[in-house]
Amino acid sequence: MTDHVRIGVLGAARIAPSAVVRPARSSTVAEVVAVAARSAAKAKAFADKHGIARVHDSYEDLLADPAVDAVYNPLPNGLHGKWTLAALEAGKHVLCEKPFTANADEAATVAEAADASGLVVMEAFHYRYHPLAIRVAEIARSGVLGPLRHVEASVCFPLPMFSDIRYDYSLAGGAMMDAGCYAVHMARLLGGEEPEVRSAKALLRGPSIDRAMRASLRFPSGHTGSVHASLWSSTALKLSMKAIGENGTLSVFNPLGPHLAHRLSLKLKDKKSTETFGRRTTYAYQLDAFTDAVLHGKPFPTTADDAVKNMTVIDSIYRAAGLPLRRPTP
Repeated sequence: MTDHVRIGVLGAARIAPSAVVRPARSSTVAEVVAVAARSAAKAKAFADKHGIARVHDSYEDLLADPAVDAVYNPLPNGLHGKWTLAALEAGKHVLCEKPFTANADEAATVAEAADASGLVVMEAFHYRYHPLAIRVAEIARSGVLGPLRHVEASVCFPLPMFSDIRYDYSLAGGAMMDAGCYAVHMARLLGGEEPEVRSAKALLRGPSIDRAMRASLRFPSGHTGSVHASLWSSTALKLSMKAIGENGTLSVFNPLGPHLAHRLSLKLKDKKSTETFGRRTTYAYQLDAFTDAVLHGKPFPTTADDAVKNMTVIDSIYRAAGLPLRRPTP
Protein backbone atom coordinates (compact mmCIF):
# COMPACT_ATOMS: atom_id res chain seq x y z
CA MET A 1 0.00 0.00 0.00
CA THR A 2 1.67 3.19 -1.20
CA ASP A 3 -0.76 5.31 -3.17
CA HIS A 4 -4.19 3.75 -2.65
CA VAL A 5 -6.22 1.82 -0.08
CA ARG A 6 -7.63 -1.61 -0.89
CA ILE A 7 -10.79 -2.21 1.12
CA GLY A 8 -12.51 -5.43 2.09
CA VAL A 9 -16.15 -5.41 3.20
CA LEU A 10 -17.25 -7.53 6.16
CA GLY A 11 -20.83 -8.48 5.40
CA ALA A 12 -23.15 -7.72 2.51
CA ALA A 13 -24.98 -5.01 4.46
CA ARG A 14 -27.54 -2.72 2.83
CA ILE A 15 -25.49 0.34 3.78
CA ALA A 16 -22.26 -0.89 2.17
CA PRO A 17 -22.96 0.26 -1.42
CA SER A 18 -23.75 3.81 -0.30
CA ALA A 19 -21.03 3.98 2.33
CA VAL A 20 -18.01 2.62 0.45
CA VAL A 21 -18.71 0.82 -2.83
CA ARG A 22 -20.09 3.76 -4.81
CA PRO A 23 -17.81 6.41 -3.26
CA ALA A 24 -14.77 4.23 -4.04
CA ARG A 25 -15.68 4.17 -7.73
CA SER A 26 -15.10 7.91 -7.95
CA SER A 27 -12.00 7.87 -5.76
CA THR A 28 -8.49 7.79 -7.16
CA VAL A 29 -7.05 6.35 -3.94
CA ALA A 30 -9.65 3.80 -2.74
CA GLU A 31 -10.77 0.49 -4.20
CA VAL A 32 -13.16 -2.15 -2.83
CA VAL A 33 -11.39 -5.41 -3.65
CA ALA A 34 -13.06 -8.11 -1.55
CA VAL A 35 -16.19 -9.08 0.36
CA ALA A 36 -17.18 -11.79 2.81
CA ALA A 37 -20.63 -12.53 4.18
CA ARG A 38 -22.47 -15.03 6.37
CA SER A 39 -22.73 -17.30 3.34
CA ALA A 40 -20.54 -17.59 0.27
CA ALA A 41 -23.63 -17.35 -1.94
CA LYS A 42 -24.66 -14.04 -0.39
CA ALA A 43 -21.14 -12.68 -0.74
CA LYS A 44 -20.92 -13.79 -4.38
CA ALA A 45 -24.27 -12.17 -5.22
CA PHE A 46 -23.09 -8.94 -3.61
CA ALA A 47 -19.76 -9.09 -5.45
CA ASP A 48 -21.41 -9.79 -8.80
CA LYS A 49 -23.85 -6.93 -8.36
CA HIS A 50 -21.20 -4.40 -7.38
CA GLY A 51 -18.23 -5.55 -9.44
CA ILE A 52 -16.02 -6.71 -6.55
CA ALA A 53 -13.18 -8.96 -7.64
CA ARG A 54 -12.76 -11.40 -4.76
CA VAL A 55 -15.20 -13.31 -2.58
CA HIS A 56 -14.05 -14.90 0.67
CA ASP A 57 -15.72 -17.81 2.40
CA SER A 58 -15.44 -16.24 5.84
CA TYR A 59 -14.60 -13.01 7.63
CA GLU A 60 -11.40 -14.66 8.86
CA ASP A 61 -10.32 -15.41 5.28
CA LEU A 62 -10.91 -11.81 4.25
CA LEU A 63 -8.83 -10.52 7.16
CA ALA A 64 -6.02 -12.89 6.19
CA ASP A 65 -5.96 -11.59 2.60
CA PRO A 66 -2.65 -9.72 2.07
CA ALA A 67 -4.25 -7.76 -0.76
CA VAL A 68 -6.65 -6.08 1.70
CA ASP A 69 -5.28 -3.00 3.48
CA ALA A 70 -8.41 -1.91 5.34
CA VAL A 71 -11.84 -3.23 6.20
CA TYR A 72 -15.26 -1.66 6.30
CA ASN A 73 -17.26 -3.11 9.19
CA PRO A 74 -21.05 -2.69 8.76
CA LEU A 75 -21.98 -5.78 10.78
CA PRO A 76 -24.75 -5.68 13.43
CA ASN A 77 -23.94 -3.44 16.41
CA GLY A 78 -23.14 -6.33 18.74
CA LEU A 79 -20.44 -7.60 16.35
CA HIS A 80 -18.67 -4.28 15.68
CA GLY A 81 -16.20 -4.61 18.53
CA LYS A 82 -15.37 -8.28 17.93
CA TRP A 83 -14.53 -7.87 14.27
CA THR A 84 -12.79 -4.52 14.62
CA LEU A 85 -10.46 -6.15 17.14
CA ALA A 86 -9.95 -9.08 14.77
CA ALA A 87 -9.13 -6.69 11.92
CA LEU A 88 -6.58 -4.86 14.07
CA GLU A 89 -4.96 -8.17 15.01
CA ALA A 90 -4.70 -8.91 11.28
CA GLY A 91 -2.98 -5.56 10.69
CA LYS A 92 -5.91 -3.90 8.88
CA HIS A 93 -7.15 -0.34 9.19
CA VAL A 94 -10.86 -0.14 10.05
CA LEU A 95 -13.80 2.02 9.05
CA CYS A 96 -16.43 0.84 11.54
CA GLU A 97 -20.09 1.69 11.28
CA LYS A 98 -21.77 3.49 14.14
CA PRO A 99 -22.42 2.80 16.94
CA PHE A 100 -18.78 1.84 17.48
CA THR A 101 -19.49 -1.01 19.89
CA ALA A 102 -22.25 -2.41 22.11
CA ASN A 103 -21.28 -0.27 25.12
CA ALA A 104 -18.60 2.02 26.52
CA ASP A 105 -16.54 -0.71 28.18
CA GLU A 106 -16.21 -2.54 24.88
CA ALA A 107 -15.41 0.74 23.14
CA ALA A 108 -12.58 1.36 25.61
CA THR A 109 -11.16 -2.10 24.88
CA VAL A 110 -11.20 -1.42 21.14
CA ALA A 111 -9.74 2.08 21.61
CA GLU A 112 -6.85 0.65 23.62
CA ALA A 113 -6.15 -1.87 20.86
CA ALA A 114 -6.39 0.83 18.21
CA ASP A 115 -3.91 3.06 20.05
CA ALA A 116 -1.48 0.17 20.47
CA SER A 117 -1.74 -0.89 16.82
CA GLY A 118 -0.88 2.43 15.20
CA LEU A 119 -3.60 1.67 12.65
CA VAL A 120 -6.47 3.95 11.62
CA VAL A 121 -9.76 3.15 13.31
CA MET A 122 -12.56 5.51 12.31
CA GLU A 123 -16.17 5.45 13.49
CA ALA A 124 -18.37 6.02 10.45
CA PHE A 125 -20.24 9.17 11.47
CA HIS A 126 -20.31 10.19 7.84
CA TYR A 127 -22.21 13.45 8.45
CA ARG A 128 -19.23 14.81 10.40
CA TYR A 129 -17.03 14.95 7.27
CA HIS A 130 -19.38 16.98 5.09
CA PRO A 131 -18.74 20.74 4.69
CA LEU A 132 -22.11 21.35 6.38
CA ALA A 133 -20.98 19.72 9.64
CA ILE A 134 -17.56 21.34 9.39
CA ARG A 135 -19.28 24.72 9.09
CA VAL A 136 -21.52 23.89 12.06
CA ALA A 137 -18.46 23.08 14.17
CA GLU A 138 -16.81 26.33 13.04
CA ILE A 139 -19.81 28.44 14.06
CA ALA A 140 -20.27 26.58 17.35
CA ARG A 141 -16.62 27.18 18.29
CA SER A 142 -16.39 30.77 17.04
CA GLY A 143 -18.21 32.34 19.97
CA VAL A 144 -20.56 34.20 17.63
CA LEU A 145 -23.58 32.73 19.45
CA GLY A 146 -22.32 34.03 22.77
CA PRO A 147 -22.47 31.86 25.90
CA LEU A 148 -24.49 28.76 25.11
CA ARG A 149 -27.84 28.19 26.78
CA HIS A 150 -29.15 25.03 25.14
CA VAL A 151 -28.34 22.56 22.37
CA GLU A 152 -30.59 19.89 20.89
CA ALA A 153 -30.46 17.18 18.27
CA SER A 154 -33.15 14.93 16.82
CA VAL A 155 -32.76 11.90 14.58
CA CYS A 156 -36.18 10.35 14.00
CA PHE A 157 -37.29 8.26 11.05
CA PRO A 158 -39.91 5.54 10.59
CA LEU A 159 -38.79 1.91 10.62
CA PRO A 160 -41.95 -0.21 11.02
CA MET A 161 -40.14 -3.43 10.01
CA PHE A 162 -40.03 -4.87 13.53
CA SER A 163 -38.11 -7.97 12.45
CA ASP A 164 -35.20 -5.69 11.52
CA ILE A 165 -31.96 -6.29 13.45
CA ARG A 166 -32.25 -2.78 14.90
CA TYR A 167 -35.02 -4.10 17.15
CA ASP A 168 -32.97 -7.13 18.28
CA TYR A 169 -31.48 -6.81 21.78
CA SER A 170 -29.16 -9.79 21.16
CA LEU A 171 -27.54 -7.77 18.35
CA ALA A 172 -27.29 -4.61 20.52
CA GLY A 173 -30.26 -2.95 18.85
CA GLY A 174 -32.47 -0.08 19.90
CA ALA A 175 -33.42 3.42 18.76
CA MET A 176 -30.76 5.05 20.94
CA MET A 177 -28.11 2.83 19.38
CA ASP A 178 -29.14 3.26 15.77
CA ALA A 179 -30.55 6.79 15.52
CA GLY A 180 -29.65 8.11 18.94
CA CYS A 181 -25.91 7.65 18.52
CA TYR A 182 -26.13 10.38 15.87
CA ALA A 183 -28.20 12.65 18.09
CA VAL A 184 -25.76 12.25 20.98
CA HIS A 185 -22.81 12.92 18.68
CA MET A 186 -24.45 16.08 17.32
CA ALA A 187 -25.30 17.35 20.81
CA ARG A 188 -21.69 16.81 21.86
CA LEU A 189 -20.47 18.62 18.75
CA LEU A 190 -22.69 21.64 19.48
CA GLY A 191 -22.21 21.55 23.24
CA GLY A 192 -18.42 21.50 23.02
CA GLU A 193 -18.06 19.43 26.20
CA GLU A 194 -18.92 16.01 27.53
CA PRO A 195 -22.41 16.14 29.09
CA GLU A 196 -23.98 14.33 31.99
CA VAL A 197 -27.38 12.72 31.51
CA ARG A 198 -30.03 14.26 33.76
CA SER A 199 -32.99 12.10 32.72
CA ALA A 200 -34.21 9.82 29.95
CA LYS A 201 -37.47 8.21 28.92
CA ALA A 202 -37.98 5.41 26.42
CA LEU A 203 -40.88 4.11 24.38
CA LEU A 204 -40.52 0.36 24.16
CA ARG A 205 -40.89 -2.21 21.42
CA GLY A 206 -40.03 -5.02 23.81
CA PRO A 207 -38.82 -5.43 27.40
CA SER A 208 -35.29 -4.23 26.60
CA ILE A 209 -35.68 -2.56 23.21
CA ASP A 210 -36.39 1.14 22.83
CA ARG A 211 -38.26 2.23 19.73
CA ALA A 212 -37.82 5.87 20.77
CA MET A 213 -35.86 7.76 23.40
CA ARG A 214 -35.71 11.28 24.80
CA ALA A 215 -32.94 12.44 27.12
CA SER A 216 -32.00 15.65 28.92
CA LEU A 217 -28.35 16.65 29.25
CA ARG A 218 -26.31 19.15 31.19
CA PHE A 219 -22.84 20.35 30.20
CA PRO A 220 -20.08 21.35 32.64
CA SER A 221 -20.31 25.04 31.65
CA GLY A 222 -23.98 25.10 32.62
CA HIS A 223 -25.82 24.93 29.31
CA THR A 224 -28.41 22.23 28.85
CA GLY A 225 -29.11 19.81 26.05
CA SER A 226 -31.68 17.39 24.74
CA VAL A 227 -31.60 14.45 22.34
CA HIS A 228 -34.51 12.72 20.65
CA ALA A 229 -34.21 9.47 18.72
CA SER A 230 -36.96 7.39 17.17
CA LEU A 231 -37.42 4.39 14.91
CA TRP A 232 -41.17 4.24 15.53
CA SER A 233 -43.16 6.92 17.36
CA SER A 234 -45.55 9.79 16.75
CA THR A 235 -42.57 11.78 15.46
CA ALA A 236 -42.34 10.14 12.07
CA LEU A 237 -39.48 12.18 10.64
CA LYS A 238 -37.26 14.78 12.25
CA LEU A 239 -33.61 15.36 11.38
CA SER A 240 -32.27 18.52 12.97
CA MET A 241 -29.79 20.12 15.32
CA LYS A 242 -29.86 23.48 17.10
CA ALA A 243 -27.65 25.59 19.36
CA ILE A 244 -29.12 28.53 21.27
CA GLY A 245 -26.80 31.16 22.71
CA GLU A 246 -27.23 34.57 24.30
CA ASN A 247 -26.51 36.27 20.96
CA GLY A 248 -28.41 34.03 18.58
CA THR A 249 -29.41 30.61 17.28
CA LEU A 250 -27.84 28.11 14.89
CA SER A 251 -30.32 25.71 13.27
CA VAL A 252 -29.62 22.86 10.87
CA PHE A 253 -32.19 20.94 8.87
CA ASN A 254 -31.16 17.43 7.82
CA PRO A 255 -27.51 17.30 8.91
CA LEU A 256 -27.31 13.58 8.06
CA GLY A 257 -27.87 13.72 4.33
CA PRO A 258 -26.99 17.15 2.99
CA HIS A 259 -26.65 15.73 -0.51
CA LEU A 260 -30.46 15.84 -0.34
CA ALA A 261 -32.48 18.73 1.11
CA HIS A 262 -30.53 20.60 3.76
CA ARG A 263 -30.22 24.04 5.32
CA LEU A 264 -28.08 25.88 7.87
CA SER A 265 -29.63 28.99 9.40
CA LEU A 266 -27.89 31.48 11.65
CA LYS A 267 -29.93 34.13 13.44
CA LEU A 268 -28.01 36.84 15.29
CA LYS A 269 -30.19 39.55 16.81
CA ASP A 270 -31.36 41.53 13.75
CA LYS A 271 -29.34 39.54 11.22
CA LYS A 272 -30.31 36.23 9.68
CA SER A 273 -28.42 34.17 7.09
CA THR A 274 -28.96 30.82 5.39
CA GLU A 275 -26.34 28.54 3.86
CA THR A 276 -26.57 25.49 1.65
CA PHE A 277 -23.86 23.22 0.35
CA GLY A 278 -23.05 21.03 -2.63
CA ARG A 279 -24.65 17.69 -3.42
CA ARG A 280 -21.57 15.49 -3.04
CA THR A 281 -22.45 12.79 -0.54
CA THR A 282 -21.41 12.65 3.08
CA TYR A 283 -20.04 9.16 2.42
CA ALA A 284 -17.69 10.43 -0.29
CA TYR A 285 -16.24 13.00 2.11
CA GLN A 286 -15.91 10.31 4.77
CA LEU A 287 -13.99 8.02 2.42
CA ASP A 288 -11.68 10.91 1.55
CA ALA A 289 -10.97 11.44 5.26
CA PHE A 290 -10.39 7.74 5.84
CA THR A 291 -7.93 7.35 2.97
CA ASP A 292 -6.14 10.58 3.95
CA ALA A 293 -5.70 9.18 7.45
CA VAL A 294 -4.43 5.82 6.16
CA LEU A 295 -2.12 7.15 3.46
CA HIS A 296 -0.96 10.44 4.97
CA GLY A 297 -1.65 10.24 8.69
CA LYS A 298 -4.12 13.12 8.53
CA PRO A 299 -6.04 13.64 11.81
CA PHE A 300 -9.80 13.02 11.89
CA PRO A 301 -12.53 13.68 14.47
CA THR A 302 -14.40 10.37 14.82
CA THR A 303 -11.59 8.47 16.49
CA ALA A 304 -11.84 5.44 18.74
CA ASP A 305 -11.30 7.70 21.75
CA ASP A 306 -14.18 9.92 20.63
CA ALA A 307 -16.30 6.78 20.26
CA VAL A 308 -15.68 5.90 23.90
CA LYS A 309 -17.06 9.31 24.91
CA ASN A 310 -20.12 8.88 22.70
CA MET A 311 -20.83 5.37 23.98
CA THR A 312 -20.43 6.62 27.57
CA VAL A 313 -23.32 9.05 27.05
CA ILE A 314 -25.43 6.37 25.36
CA ASP A 315 -24.86 3.99 28.28
CA SER A 316 -25.85 6.73 30.72
CA ILE A 317 -29.07 7.34 28.77
CA TYR A 318 -30.00 3.66 28.93
CA ARG A 319 -29.32 3.62 32.66
CA ALA A 320 -31.40 6.77 33.21
CA ALA A 321 -34.27 5.21 31.23
CA GLY A 322 -34.14 2.06 33.37
CA LEU A 323 -33.03 -0.17 30.50
CA PRO A 324 -30.11 -2.62 30.41
CA LEU A 325 -26.95 -1.71 28.57
CA ARG A 326 -26.39 -3.36 25.22
CA ARG A 327 -24.00 -6.33 25.23
CA PRO A 328 -21.59 -7.67 22.60
CA THR A 329 -22.99 -10.54 20.54
CA PRO A 330 -21.06 -13.77 21.25
